[in-house]
Parts: sequence; structure tokens; C-alpha cells
Amino acid sequence: MRKANKDDFIPAKQHAILTTGEVVKMLRELKGWTQEGLAKSCGINAKNISMLENNRLDIGKKRALQLATAFGVHPAIIMFPEYESDAIGKAA
Repeated sequence: MRKANKDDFIPAKQHAILTTGEVVKMLRELKGWTQEGLAKSCGINAKNISMLENNRLDIGKKRALQLATAFGVHPAIIMFPEYESDAIGKAA
């Protein structure tokens, strides 16, 4: 068997980019929460949670902080999912 060289491999490409709404929904579902439950935990009404999850409402700094506090994660995980994808999986 031939020994592998680091030059034999090419870095994997990112296959999917998550939106902020997808991250909010994913974190909520990983916690086993409904939109209403998340709304109670973070102080954002359930209708706005739904709009965030469907990318019909901008997250904004204040909402990101409220959600991050409820999920127990850093706000960057929610605001910049394309850069924090490794941390999303560890959040649940």
C-alpha cells in the first residue's frame, strides 16, 4: 500500500451556504423548541421568528443578540453563518 502525501489531497469545497433564517430554524429545532417557545425565550414574537426563519425579515443586531442569548451562542453564529458553520453544529 502506498503512503499518502499531503499533496495527494485537495481541500473540500463548501457544498451549502446557510442563510441566517436557516440557522435560526436549525438551532431552534436542535433545541426541540417551537417558534412560540423560542419567542418566549428571546422576547421576539413568534410571527417575527417565522419571518426570520423564512428570510423575510432582516435579523439586525438587537434580534441577533436576543436569539444568541436564548440559544447560548455568540451572535456571530447567527449573523454570519457562512463564517461560523463549524460552531453551529456545536451549539446544540
